[in-house]
Amino acid sequence: MEDREIIALFFDRDEGAIRETAKKYGSYLFMVAVRIVEKNEDAEECVSDTYLDAWNTIPPTKPNYLKLFLAKLARNRALHVYRAAHAKKRDNHTVDAVLDELTECLSGGVEPEREADKQELSRAISIFLEKQRKVERGMFLRRYFYGESVKEIAMRYGLSENKISVSLHRMRAKLKKHLEAEGVHV
Repeated sequence: MEDREIIALFFDRDEGAIRETAKKYGSYLFMVAVRIVEKNEDAEECVSDTYLDAWNTIPPTKPNYLKLFLAKLARNRALHVYRAAHAKKRDNHTVDAVLDELTECLSGGVEPEREADKQELSRAISIFLEKQRKVERGMFLRRYFYGESVKEIAMRYGLSENKISVSLHRMRAKLKKHLEAEGVHV
């Protein structure tokens, strides 16, 4: 079923929307969630909650890209579960590293999810990513959206871990300059 047809089911309040969403995107959403929470049971719950979130937000929201819209919902659910599970301890988890790396490119070292105007930040990052080469944009998204490790990204692109780390570091520095130029204060 096409995305526009699935979205129409949501707008019609037809429960088939959930069934069709699960059929088309269930395994993808599970992959997004499990990379963050690492436990299959938690990831499955995040995916179920993602369907509920989609049901509650479509309508009025009409996503342009259903797959990315759902991925963002799943990622946010997984981050919430992860934070709740790790509230008292910080370990060497990839999500901690990803959040720490992004925090360093924002002024004052504050956490972006608490201090940023999310829409302005999102718009500025999108503009920044559109200007990057496809490979760099892919590395950035794999690291900071999907939470892949540097090692996984290196294997995917056939590059050394050091090359990936350096590229990501340079992109974060360019992102910081871009955000400052855009007047995004976080």
